[in-house]
Amino acid sequence: MTASMPATPEDLFARLDELAIAYSTVCHEPVFTVDENRELRGSIAGGHCKNLFLKNRKNAYWLVVCLEDAKIELKAFGERIGAGRPSFGSAERLMEVLGILPGAVTPFALINDREQRVQPVLQARMLEISPLNYHPLRNDRTTAIAPEDLVRFIENCGHSPVVIDF
Repeated sequence: MTASMPATPEDLFARLDELAIAYSTVCHEPVFTVDENRELRGSIAGGHCKNLFLKNRKNAYWLVVCLEDAKIELKAFGERIGAGRPSFGSAERLMEVLGILPGAVTPFALINDREQRVQPVLQARMLEISPLNYHPLRNDRTTAIAPEDLVRFIENCGHSPVVIDF
């Protein structure tokens, strides 16, 4: 991993190993939506999550990480997190800020946010489930991690996650 190149899954796994964070990864066909993930995940245990990359008019960014069944009304949610009226960030911004492609949005991408431009927002209910499952920077794999280790990873990337109920 260099300052100009986004981290690879191997870089991510090396960081998790450095932090002594236990994880397991399953390879599968690429998935782009929650519905596709439900069809392909088979017997992967734990909480399955979705991730929303949001921005506002002032180009502030949020990464909302929640269980796949969470319902989020953007206007009300934006007011709650101080984002005003957020919208989804474009594919170009996603690559620029988090170094990933659409379909692979994940809290693990915070490894690429070296300038701490993104505010992670974690669903409190999600953190009560173990393990939690996310793409490891690519959407053809799923990596399971304990919730407390997810928070530790995010903090190690220089971020202070906001935990809220929604």
